[in-house]
Amino acid sequence: MKIFLIMTVLGGALVSVGVAAEPFYIGTWKIVSATVAPWQVSPYESDVPEMKSLVDKTVAIQAKAIVGPRPVACKGPNYKVKDYSADMLFQGAFGEMQRRNKSTDPAKIAAKLGFRGSSWKTLETGCGNQLDYHFLDPVTADFGLNNYVYTMKKQ
Repeated sequence: MKIFLIMTVLGGALVSVGVAAEPFYIGTWKIVSATVAPWQVSPYESDVPEMKSLVDKTVAIQAKAIVGPRPVACKGPNYKVKDYSADMLFQGAFGEMQRRNKSTDPAKIAAKLGFRGSSWKTLETGCGNQLDYHFLDPVTADFGLNNYVYTMKKQ
């Protein structure tokens, strides 16, 4: 009986070691909306067609690639998950806005985009397109591209 119990415990330990949970960001995401970025008064005309081509498209964040429309696709990402404060979101755009105008509050700008709290998980991709994904919650992520903020929902 002791041997059976030991084997059962060891077998369970081996199974639990072999099954690692995927990182929270891995999966299929749909770009559900785009809004003119707070750092931009109005979009450049040249940015509008790209924005329209991205909304409603799917992005698959995989362990070794990001698959999706050309502007967001990436082979061989080097993922790092970090906690960002409001001034660091969108490659520091809100912090830069505050440096130009001291009365600008990065936290208030972030709140207008739906960010609640004081820090958020950010997936730095290490990709040539320099896109980072900022997670508002486990199923919602934003990224900035060419003067738009895009919102994705996990599928």
